[in-house]
Amino acid sequence: MARFHALEVTDIRKTIRDAVVVTLRPANDAAPEFDFVQGQYLTFRRQFDGCELRRSYSICAGRDEGLLQVGIKRVDGGTFSTWANSDLRVGDRIDAMPPQGRFHTRLDAEAQRHYLGFAGGSGITPVLSILKTTLAFEPRSRFTLAYANRSVNSIMFRQEIEDLKNRYMDRLSVVHILETDTQEVDLFTGRITQDKCTELFARWIPVKTVDRLFVCGPEPMMRGIVAAAKTAGLEDDQIKYELFASDQPGRAHHRAAAPTHASTAPVTAAITLDGATRTVTFDRNTTLLEAALANDLDAPFACQAGVCSTCRCRVIEGEVEMAANHALEDDEVAKGYVLSCQSVPLTDRLVVDYDQ
Repeated sequence: MARFHALEVTDIRKTIRDAVVVTLRPANDAAPEFDFVQGQYLTFRRQFDGCELRRSYSICAGRDEGLLQVGIKRVDGGTFSTWANSDLRVGDRIDAMPPQGRFHTRLDAEAQRHYLGFAGGSGITPVLSILKTTLAFEPRSRFTLAYANRSVNSIMFRQEIEDLKNRYMDRLSVVHILETDTQEVDLFTGRITQDKCTELFARWIPVKTVDRLFVCGPEPMMRGIVAAAKTAGLEDDQIKYELFASDQPGRAHHRAAAPTHASTAPVTAAITLDGATRTVTFDRNTTLLEAALANDLDAPFACQAGVCSTCRCRVIEGEVEMAANHALEDDEVAKGYVLSCQSVPLTDRLVVDYDQ
């Protein structure tokens, strides 16, 4: 089970007015734990006024760069992101879990593929890691990036993307889509919708040649892109997406057949974590994560919104239902994996394993 380690801040730089790139170095011989795969994220924790906050931020470095970096954009009212942009200093230490996430695909140095990435705002951070790593490790592959922002001034990593275009002139194409700034091509102005995406596929992006699509950004944008991509012929297994925020149900839910009678009995759950099993009792309106934490089990979690997969566990016996799932693939759900922050019991007894 992943646990927190101290990371030392070795560099902080602005990428736009309200976003920073933070370079980190594992302390206390924890470097092997932070060997990441492109597209993964780090979950941080910090105390604010006596309360622990956990937030996840994607790694933006390529695997070949020898760096551990995350991009953190300030969110209005966001305690953690405001602190990171205003008060975090070089030399500070911050606790983080080792890299997690499955927003990536296996690379092959002999492959000749066409990758397409759609990013919105700070959704560029994992896509940038994927882009840089793919172009470095697959020298015969090419990448098309469509990046949506409000204006030119809000483009994170603008200069870095331009440098990458110059370095991989024949293998990297970039389309900037700006909501408020007028551009020479009308299609590149406005929000990314399903209709705009369909037109992009018809006029600018040869989607029929795409082997893998990566989408990261706000959910309404993601839904439009995925719908247009499927209409254009891409299959589910060619599409990977990751959300930063969510307001609609996502992937499949783990749902049992409706019980023949409503039970009010307390639920008993045997929970395995870090090789030890504890049996806890809780009521039916309590999630698996809440039950574990209430019984002093150090269960992993981050967003508590069903968006990340930090709290992933497997239900070995019994049935639960997830209120939301934006992180687990359908085949994982079929194997019994659930997001414990979203899972409430449907049966009187559960056997749950965080270690699998």
